Amino acid sequence: MNTSTYTYLLANPQEIKKEEVAGLASVIEKYPYFQSARALQLKGLKNEKSFLYNDSLKITAAYTTDRDILFEYITSERFVQNEIAQVIQQHDAAILELDVVTEDVSEQLSVALDNQMKVELKKADAIFNPELFQRKLASVKDLAEPRKEEQTEPINKPETALELNKPLEFKKTDTHSFGEWLKLTSATPIKRSNDEETISAQTRKFQLIEKFIQQKPKIKPAEQFSAQKDLSEPYTHASEALMTETLAKVYLQQKNYSKAIQAYKILILKYPEKSGFFADQIRAIKKLINTEEQ
Repeated sequence: MNTSTYTYLLANPQEIKKEEVAGLASVIEKYPYFQSARALQLKGLKNEKSFLYNDSLKITAAYTTDRDILFEYITSERFVQNEIAQVIQQHDAAILELDVVTEDVSEQLSVALDNQMKVELKKADAIFNPELFQRKLASVKDLAEPRKEEQTEPINKPETALELNKPLEFKKTDTHSFGEWLKLTSATPIKRSNDEETISAQTRKFQLIEKFIQQKPKIKPAEQFSAQKDLSEPYTHASEALMTETLAKVYLQQKNYSKAIQAYKILILKYPEKSGFFADQIRAIKKLINTEEQ
C-alpha cells in the first residue's frame, strides 16, 4: 500500500474494501504500533461485517495508549455510519427526472370531509347500541390463541437468535460495558460443576424469576400512583446497577453463559416491558448450553 492510497483512506474510511483491509494487515504486521492503521483496519472489518472484528478490537485496545480515544472512535458517527451519502447520490438523478403532476384536490377534499362526517355520525349512533356492552368471548379467544402459539414456538437455532458472531455494537453510554468486555478478554473460563448448590435467599429469588419466565404473565399498570423503586436493588451488587443489554451480549461473546443468564434476569427486573424478549434470550442460551454438552 502506497502513501497516496493510505492518505485517501484516512480521509475516506467508508471507502475501505476487502482488498484495502488485506493491505492494512501487511502494514500492521510490519509496524505493529501504527495505531492509525489499526483504526482503519477496524473500520474496514466493520464495513465488511467480518467475524474478525471483535478479535481485532481486542488487539487494537492492547496496542492503544489511550482506550478512551479508541472508544470515542468506534462509537463516533463517522465510524458507525453506513454508506448513506452514496445511496443519496445514486438517487439524486432519478429524483430530478421525476415529473411532478399537480391536480385540483379541493373537490376531493370536500367529498372526503362529507364522508368523514357520515362515519362520525354512524359512530355516535353506535354508542347507544347495547351489543357494545356485551362481552365478546369469541373475539377474546381468537386473540389469545395466536399468542399462545407464539409462546410455545421453539427456538430452532440459538446461535442465530443470540447473534454470537456479529460485531459488538457499543454506544456512547456503554463505557462500563466496553471496559468490562476488555477485562473479560484476559479472564480465565469458568469451570462448571454438577454439584448441587445450597439453597439461599438469592437462589429462591431467581427461582421466582424462572417461574415468571415460564408463565409470562401480563403486567398490569398500577391503579394508584406510587414511587418507582428498583426491584433488583435488594439482591444485586453495586456493579450490577450498571447492567446493560450490551454487557449481556459481551458475556455471550465470551461464552460466559451463567453470567449472561444472570444479566438477563436482572434486566427483566429493570425493564419489565422487555421481559418477553429477555426471557426468550435466556431460553436460547440454555438450549445452546444443552447443544454444546451433547
